[in-house]
Amino acid sequence: MPLRAPPADRDPDAVLEFGVVNLDKPPGPSAHQVSAWIRDMVGVEKAAHAGTLDPKVTGCLPVLTGAATRLAPAMLEGFKEYVTVLELHDDPPRNFESVVAEFEGDVYQKPPKKSAVARRLRSREVYDLDVLDVDGRQALLRIRCESGTYIRKLCHDIGRALGTNAHMGHLRRTATTPFDDTDLATLHDLADALAWLRDEDDTEPPGTPEEALRAVVQPAERALTHLPSITIADSAAREVANGAPVYAPGVLRADDDAVDTDGLVGCYTEDGSAVCLGRLVGDPDGDTGTVVDLERVLV
Repeated sequence: MPLRAPPADRDPDAVLEFGVVNLDKPPGPSAHQVSAWIRDMVGVEKAAHAGTLDPKVTGCLPVLTGAATRLAPAMLEGFKEYVTVLELHDDPPRNFESVVAEFEGDVYQKPPKKSAVARRLRSREVYDLDVLDVDGRQALLRIRCESGTYIRKLCHDIGRALGTNAHMGHLRRTATTPFDDTDLATLHDLADALAWLRDEDDTEPPGTPEEALRAVVQPAERALTHLPSITIADSAAREVANGAPVYAPGVLRADDDAVDTDGLVGCYTEDGSAVCLGRLVGDPDGDTGTVVDLERVLV
């Protein structure tokens, strides 16, 4: 059974079938609608966004294409980062920044009525909360937080604590692990790259069609760079493709982080091609037994 080619050696069709677009989501369409557009543009059976954004929200929205949609659970690991405008209903008090700083750490929130999750009080951690600028009754905030934090609710609660009341204005996501806003691509970038690749573009931009495509659609392994990794033999990868877990004899090496994690790990062949997502259940340095139980098979 042939394995998937290494990320650097994949042809354009293979990149599109197992790829990820670090999309700069525009305001207006829902995350689901944007994913459907990308699915149809690329010509794959399915595409899935990682971490939803409301229609008015812009910014970092990774979209997985084709078989890469199996990687969606990996995108739940890690943090989110946002920049938002806090719209105060009165002039900010003198202790504005100190009150805002009190919202770093654990915050308790109940999901809104339109949320898809149960409306039970739950705790989320705000890792960093910085005041970037204040102009009259508007404040620009940068928020680095745990996945599942409701920024609209956070803004409302900050306003109550200030005594002015407040609501969330414009919201933009600047990062979602392991992606950030340093290499975002737009829907127009994707359309242009595909048009050039398919000989539908009369212009002559620099580079090659394949280079233009890879600047927009990256190999799906890019979505796993935040996870601990385990390298396995090709023979073990073929067993995984048939549904077997990763056994100790097939492990070549493991990151130090993989040995101590209770979260997801990514398993790769020596050439860097992703094989599966799983949970560490045994010793990677052992001689026998199961090392990784499978969560998602990627080959």
